[in-house]
Amino acid sequence: MTSLPDTTAKKLGLVVDLDICVGCHACAVNCKEWNASAKSAPLTDYDPYGKKPDGVWFNRVHTYETTDDAGHGQTVHFPRSCLHCEDAPCVTVCPTGASYKREEDGIVLVNEDICIGCKLCSWACPYGAREYDENEGVMKKCTLCVDKIYNENLPEESRVPACVSTCPAGARSFGDLGDPESEVSKLVAARGGYDLMPEQGTKPVNKYLPPRPRQDGRGGDKAPRMLTSADDSTEGAGLIARWVDKILS
Repeated sequence: MTSLPDTTAKKLGLVVDLDICVGCHACAVNCKEWNASAKSAPLTDYDPYGKKPDGVWFNRVHTYETTDDAGHGQTVHFPRSCLHCEDAPCVTVCPTGASYKREEDGIVLVNEDICIGCKLCSWACPYGAREYDENEGVMKKCTLCVDKIYNENLPEESRVPACVSTCPAGARSFGDLGDPESEVSKLVAARGGYDLMPEQGTKPVNKYLPPRPRQDGRGGDKAPRMLTSADDSTEGAGLIARWVDKILS
C-alpha cells in the first residue's frame, strides 16, 4: 500500500463559491478540453450522441433544489471534483503506488504507467471523484492542471487550473490553502468556508463557500437581493448601478 507524506510544503487547492456559481458547466467543459489534449489524455467518451452519453469527466456539476424550514426554495449548483485530501484514502489503499500525494504541493495524482485498474481507489474515495477510463483500463482524476499551473511558457496570471480561468462568474479560486495569509485562505475565513463531508475524516484541501441568505426590501430573508449603490449622484457609477438594479429586478 502507498503511504502519505507526513507534511506538504504547500496545500494547493480550489475554493468554490456556491453563492455565485450559476451552473453553466463552463468549468467542466474547459477542464475536459484542456486535459483531453494534455497530460491525462485521452478522456474517453462513451456514446456521446446517444441516449445515455457518458465518459471521463474530472469535474462534474450537480444541481439541487433546496427548501428551508420556512418553505423558501433555492437552486444550488454544486461543482464536484477531487478534493486533494490531506488524509487521502485513495492513496493509502492503492496496491501499486500509482495513486500518490505530492510532498511539494499536496496534489493527489495517478501514475497511469503502474495503475492496474483495480478500482480500489474509487471505492475508497467518499466523494466519487475518481474516473475509470474503460478504454485505457486505468483510473484518472483531477490533477489541478499540474501541467498548466507550473508552465513557465504561460503568463503568470494564466497559471491556474482550466476550471478557474474559464469561470464567467468568478466562482472558483485557486491558491495555497496551507498559507493562512494567502488570498484563498482569507476568503475561506471571511465567508465561513467548509469541508465537504467532514465526518469522513479525509481533511479535504478544497473548500466550499456557502450560499448567502437572500433578502427582500423589507429586511426579510430569502427573496432575491437587489443591487445597491453608495453613490447618490445621478452621474457615473451611481446612475449605472441603479440602471442595472432596475434591469435585474
